[in-house]
Amino acid sequence: MSQDLRTRQRVLETAARLFARRGFNDVTVREICRTAHANVAAVNYHFHDKLGLYTEVVRTAIEAIRGTSDTARQAGEGAQAEQKLRIYVQVFLQRIAANGRDSWIHQLISREMADPTPAFDLIIKDAIRPRLEYLAGVMGELLACPPGDPRVMKCVASLQSQFLFCLNPAVARVYPRFNLTPPTIDELAAHIAEFSLGGIRALARQPSAAPALVHRARRRGAGA
Repeated sequence: MSQDLRTRQRVLETAARLFARRGFNDVTVREICRTAHANVAAVNYHFHDKLGLYTEVVRTAIEAIRGTSDTARQAGEGAQAEQKLRIYVQVFLQRIAANGRDSWIHQLISREMADPTPAFDLIIKDAIRPRLEYLAGVMGELLACPPGDPRVMKCVASLQSQFLFCLNPAVARVYPRFNLTPPTIDELAAHIAEFSLGGIRALARQPSAAPALVHRARRRGAGA
C-alpha cells in the first residue's frame, strides 16, 4: 500500500472513531488530522471536505451492515421461514462478537438517528431499508399475511430491539450472560429466536387487525 493510501486509511479510521464518539458537528478536520498524524490538507486531498470524509465513514458503516445482512440472507436461502429467522439471529450475534472493534458503527448509527445529518438518507436507503425489507418478508411468511399487515413491522421492531439490547455494552457489565463471547452466543441466539417465534406464532393465531380497524372507521363515519 502506498503512503497516500496509508494516510487516507488512517484519517478514515480516526474520523470514524471521533465522529461516532462525538458526532459530526463537534469534531474538526484539524483534530482528525492531528490524531491521525496527517497533514491538515489530507482531508481536502482525499475526501474534498469534512462532509465528504463523513460520508465516506458512513459508507464504510453501511458496507459492514450490508455485509451482515447479506451473510444472513445467503445462509438462509432456500430454508423455511423459521429457520431463516434462526439463522439471521445467529449470524447477527456472531458478527457483533467478531466485529467488536467496529463498535463505532453502532454509535454512529445511533447518533444519526438522534441527530440526522445529510448522510442519514444514505443510511436508510442502503442499510436500514434492505434489512427491514428482508426481515419483513420472513415475518410475513411466519404470520401468513401480506407485508402491509401492521403485525409484520411490529414483529421486525421487536426482534431488532433485542439486538439493540445486546449491543449496549452496559448490559454485559450488569448481566454477564449478555457478554457476546463464544460460550454465550449460541445460548442468546437460541433464546432470541425461540422468544420471537413464540410471539409470532401467538400473533399468527389472531385475525389481522385491519378488518377491525376498517369496521370501526365505518362505524365512526356512519355516526358522523
